[in-house]
Amino acid sequence: MSQENVLIKVKYESKFANPIEQAHEGEWIDLRLVKDYELQKGDFKYLDLGVRIELPEGYEAIVAPRSSTCKSTGLIQANSIGVIDNQYHGTWYFPAYATRDVFIKAGSRIAQFRVQKIQPKIEIQEIEFLEDTRGGLGSTGGINAK
Repeated sequence: MSQENVLIKVKYESKFANPIEQAHEGEWIDLRLVKDYELQKGDFKYLDLGVRIELPEGYEAIVAPRSSTCKSTGLIQANSIGVIDNQYHGTWYFPAYATRDVFIKAGSRIAQFRVQKIQPKIEIQEIEFLEDTRGGLGSTGGINAK
């Protein structure tokens, strides 16, 4: 089922920035480093992704590491995921924490993002009882530790 197209405006902050693109509907969009970085185990550094993006009103971006980033580089995204609202038009960075010594080259795909509608206003209603219909934590086929 196809959704509406959403226009985002991109400003590349460096001549070394790689154009971003979405290959297919539903896919996350990769983000690349614009320069080489060397980090030692335990270092924290903001890694420049070389883009500024204007999101349309009513949308936000979720930025997360690519699934291979930690395994291949030893870097983790220090804030787990980033949420960028449509008010922010500054340069995007990857807040990296090094779990081992690493040298990573410019152009490396390190993060990814998706654009989504902002969450609507949520009304909270407190109730006295809510039935547990699933049988407890991990009862739907999760890890079976014995």
